[in-house]
Amino acid sequence: MKLSAARVAARVLEALEMGERIYTAVVVDSADRSMIGRRWWLSGRRSRGTLGNPALDAAVAGAVPSLFPPRESRGALSRDFEYRDGERTMTARVYLELHGPPARMVIVGAGHIAIPLARMGSMLGMRVEVLDDRPEFASADRFPDADAVRVIGFRDPFAATALGPSDHVILVTRGHSFDYECLVRLLRMEAPPGYIGMIGSRRRVRATHEQLAREGFTTEDMGRVRAPVGLDLGGQTPAEIAVSVAAEIILFHAGGTGVPLVEKERVVERFFGGEGA
Repeated sequence: MKLSAARVAARVLEALEMGERIYTAVVVDSADRSMIGRRWWLSGRRSRGTLGNPALDAAVAGAVPSLFPPRESRGALSRDFEYRDGERTMTARVYLELHGPPARMVIVGAGHIAIPLARMGSMLGMRVEVLDDRPEFASADRFPDADAVRVIGFRDPFAATALGPSDHVILVTRGHSFDYECLVRLLRMEAPPGYIGMIGSRRRVRATHEQLAREGFTTEDMGRVRAPVGLDLGGQTPAEIAVSVAAEIILFHAGGTGVPLVEKERVVERFFGGEGA
């Protein structure tokens, strides 16, 4: 089916209204001139249209998830794709766009650390939601940087919060039992959040994992939980801990090393023979 630009734009608007992530593609150059201008979109497991060749459609569909970082909600790029057309290997240049809701940070627990953490998430351009079972803590006045603040019950903490692979869930609850209830729900989801972090001491994290193991969760399941969450910056205050968590989220997506840039670049040693400036 040949899609018009208007039909693709309408589908993008529909996806954004539903909070879905959608990729669009159009062929901008090809030896087969009939393919130029052919359009296609992909959202979840659904797609519509064609770029003019099923093998090209499959190549683009397989590549797009890795071309755009999960934390980003907008992006565009052009790329050459090889595909088979009968006995020939062909190349087409495809222009791709990502349209999606802002990446989301869901903070479970509305204590002291949650306040600066919500601010950090907002500064990173994320949609921030705060959940807690205490109405006096889960209030909009307490979290001016959050997009949503909800009172929940820990028996089913995510009942009103649909989660997906592009979400970041940070557990900063006030107790081991609450962490456990949240983790059980998260790890049993068909498409769990791509980033699950839990704050806590080594003892608290170990106790939570031991309980998960008794319930039949594997080491692979538990390995998906970043606990204790954050980079080892040595900070102790709520703001310092929030910075370490935000820094780890950036590292998680950007793929840096986490080492100080002064040690990585070693400008003095490399250009001045190790002598003091």
